[in-house]
Amino acid sequence: MKNFKDKVAVITGAGSGFGREFALIGARLGMKLVLADVQQDALDKVKVELEAQGAQVLAMRCDVRHAEEVQALADATMAKFGAVHLVFNNAGVGAGGLVWENTQADWEWVLGVNLWGVIHGVRIFTPLMLECAKKDAAYEGHIVNTASMAGLLNAPNMGIYNVSKHA
Repeated sequence: MKNFKDKVAVITGAGSGFGREFALIGARLGMKLVLADVQQDALDKVKVELEAQGAQVLAMRCDVRHAEEVQALADATMAKFGAVHLVFNNAGVGAGGLVWENTQADWEWVLGVNLWGVIHGVRIFTPLMLECAKKDAAYEGHIVNTASMAGLLNAPNMGIYNVSKHA
C-alpha cells in the first residue's frame, strides 16, 4: 500500500503506546481512523488530539476479549466509513510475577487480550476486507498483529505474558 489518504485504519489499543503512535501517523497520512481501547479516558484524549489535527475519527470503547464488542466495532466502522483497509490488532497487556502465584483471572485477562483479541480481530475483520476487495478491484487491505520480543525471548517473571506471545 503506497497511498494511505482516505484509507480506513482500525487500531485496537489506540489509547496509548504503539496504538496511539499508529493513529498519529495515520492522521498525518490523511487516513480515516477507527480507534478502540478499553480505557475510555485515554481513548477520548487521543480522539481530541487527532480531531484537532483535522482527522476523521471514530472512537469506541472496546474490550477485545469479547467477540461481540469487536463485532460492534466492525459494524460501526462499516456504518461510518463503508470500508476497512488496515486493521492493527495492537491491544496488549501484561502481568508479572511467578506463574504459580498468578490468579486464574490474571491468566484470563492476559490471554483474553493478547491471544483472543487478535483472534477476534482477524476472524471478524477478514471477511469484511474480502467483501471490500470484491467491490473494488484496486482495493488493498492488510492486517497487522503487533508482536513482541517475548515471542522470541522469555523475560523472567513474565510467564503469562510470555505464554500469550508464544501462542
